[in-house]
Amino acid sequence: MHMTEAEVASDFAAVLRKVEHGEEVVVNSDGRAVAVIKAADPERRTLSQLIELAGEREKQRGYAITLDEDYAADVEQIVRERKPWTPSSWE
Repeated sequence: MHMTEAEVASDFAAVLRKVEHGEEVVVNSDGRAVAVIKAADPERRTLSQLIELAGEREKQRGYAITLDEDYAADVEQIVRERKPWTPSSWE
């Protein structure tokens, strides 16, 4: 979607709602694109960070979430067998 800088400035909250719903807004000034407003990349966490976060939340709640035994075993196996990620040089 293309908008002029005046249109963006007049209702920035509406622009942010569009971005939150997946649209990218190209801001034009004097007939040329000068900026792109798009959603931020989601925060990424490592498995170790997620495990630590789960432990913290368990302490806050005062109880642990109980997982299905098969699911828990699958996750434990994945953690035991994980290998470092080594992407190709072209990635």
